[in-house]
Amino acid sequence: MISVEEARARILEVLRPTPAEVVALAEAWNRVTAAPVVARLTQPPVDVSAMDGYALRAADGAAGAVLAVIGAAPAGHPFDGVVGPGQAVRLFTGSAVPAGADAILLQEDAARDGDSVRVNESVTLGRHIRRAGQDFAAGDAVIPAGRRITARDAGLAAAANHPWLPVHRRPRVAILATGDEIAMPGEPIPPGGIVSSNSHALASLVRAAGGAPMILPNARDDAAAIAAVADAVAGMDLLVTTGGASVGDHDLVIAALQSRGLTLNFWQIAMRPGKPLLFGQLGTTPVLGLPGNPVSALVCAILFLLPALMRLSGLPAAALPTTAAVLGSAVRANDRRADYLRASIACDAAGRLVATPFPVQDSAMLRRLANADALVLRPPHAPALEEGAEVSVIRLDSLGL
Repeated sequence: MISVEEARARILEVLRPTPAEVVALAEAWNRVTAAPVVARLTQPPVDVSAMDGYALRAADGAAGAVLAVIGAAPAGHPFDGVVGPGQAVRLFTGSAVPAGADAILLQEDAARDGDSVRVNESVTLGRHIRRAGQDFAAGDAVIPAGRRITARDAGLAAAANHPWLPVHRRPRVAILATGDEIAMPGEPIPPGGIVSSNSHALASLVRAAGGAPMILPNARDDAAAIAAVADAVAGMDLLVTTGGASVGDHDLVIAALQSRGLTLNFWQIAMRPGKPLLFGQLGTTPVLGLPGNPVSALVCAILFLLPALMRLSGLPAAALPTTAAVLGSAVRANDRRADYLRASIACDAAGRLVATPFPVQDSAMLRRLANADALVLRPPHAPALEEGAEVSVIRLDSLGL
């Protein structure tokens, strides 16, 4: 068995980002940039007012001064003239500052009387003026490559005058559940059978990570049926299987896919839940084989499939972020396998994050995983810890899952 860290490193070493495509800005949210987004204009294009008020020369803006108002410049309608001594121009937030002016008299600090305005509070040179290029200049890289587009990024790209963006194609992920005992939700359940939850849970995870899932029909515990999957995944960026990768008489995934050319990179990792995990290459398609147990499959998907999808999407390859917390209950010593305890999260009176592992960690309890807030990380051979000890956790809510 290999460690979790080595398994993740081997997976990420093989994967490459998907090719680039160009999409409309309106469709770019949550996609990953395939190239830097470079500003096509300067913002602001000229000096503009940050407030409603009057443009004037700072030299004329002492308290008590009375200035002649020679015009107005609503946003989008610049004043064509020049502000001279003793003069002011009415403007508004976003108005272009007219030539000759170098200060803004705030509306609330002014008293207007017909075509004149009185300065009630002295102005400061340059204050309340947004300089041309203060936000960005034409040619600036405003969004780097390899960034998942947020709503804020979409607004920035629009301001930089980009109606289209280059992004990585969504990773196409085929999902195959195996086993004679499973039926899809709503189908007749065979004697001794169960409803398959893995395919839909994994498809949702893939969508949440920005991928495009394709759920394949369930494959029976039959080598020929499993091998036939090789023909269905041509052109996919990743094949994810669940079940059939352990050591039982009916665990046929490895042998069946090897008959179609699967090259095995590794099989079995030192973790709980999820020891029977495989990774290999089926022609040009990487294969990630997850355990059939629903909790094991999802925990392994969080630890391995999510980073794989990040890599395929063009994001920097990295382990999942962890957060420090204190234990809400004692935990016993760990064996040679890393353990990922499902836990609830709360804050104590001191503002510390408290992670309380569920008392029963059975890997068949999907409801417990659905209600969990975090996974408590327990390294191999970790000693027993008392309540209040510090641990690292992966917060599931931070992953959008």
